[in-house]
Amino acid sequence: MRYEAVERIGLIPRSIIRTLDKLKKQLLPGVEVLAIEEYRISRYQLIVSVQSLLILFLVPPLVNISLKFLLIRPIVEHYWNRPGNEIFLNSDQKKRALKEFNFAHEIIYFDSLVDDDFFDTNKNIGQSLQKKIFEITQTYNEQSIRAITNLIADFCSIFSIFIIFSSMKPQMIILQSFLAESLYSFSDTTKSFLLILGTDLLVGFHSPRGWNIFLKWIFIHFGFSESSLFLSLFVSTFPVFLDTIFKYWVFRSLNRISPSTVATYHNMLE
Repeated sequence: MRYEAVERIGLIPRSIIRTLDKLKKQLLPGVEVLAIEEYRISRYQLIVSVQSLLILFLVPPLVNISLKFLLIRPIVEHYWNRPGNEIFLNSDQKKRALKEFNFAHEIIYFDSLVDDDFFDTNKNIGQSLQKKIFEITQTYNEQSIRAITNLIADFCSIFSIFIIFSSMKPQMIILQSFLAESLYSFSDTTKSFLLILGTDLLVGFHSPRGWNIFLKWIFIHFGFSESSLFLSLFVSTFPVFLDTIFKYWVFRSLNRISPSTVATYHNMLE
């Protein structure tokens, strides 16, 4: 059986087609039976959609958290903390650790000069530095373990999403249809507001700042070395690519599905 997620795009706007269908159903005999059947279908669609949304929002995080703390992290700690293994995951961690050590060394040396209780200055400086080195080592070792654990756990979460979509194809199609109908039921002003909000967040004037923060979080979360060249290239090209795709979608699809929304959208931009 073949499932259709949404209605096919035609030359006549969807709103006109729906209005004609409602008029036709009201004029035909047996309107009560059709109304009851439509109610049952709508109720079934709503239940399946809510169940599918709950599965999509709950299962991947549960898979991530459970595997991360019960399986992945203990295995990573076992292999990463073996004697002779590297503490730092990348060169950026080494640079940050060196800066922290140099700053701590200056603070400890300064405190030793102004503190009258420091009778054996060299001995106290050495002990304080050893303690600080141990703290820095523990911190960055924990960061490395956490980054590897995040990478594996997030991959398992993405894999669980693919399993959900492949094993629940009929439910996902019903969910897609429900979300599409819910979106089309919004007023033109609301749809235009959502379009403007989404485009401003992703490709607007202030979006490069948001993309920079997001990419830096990705680098830290997965333990990747931060590349300023990659950040500059991504921020300068990817939003432009998204903006081009969005404009093409508005011109190619949305203009045929809901021309009134497109008109309202352009009026709000002006």
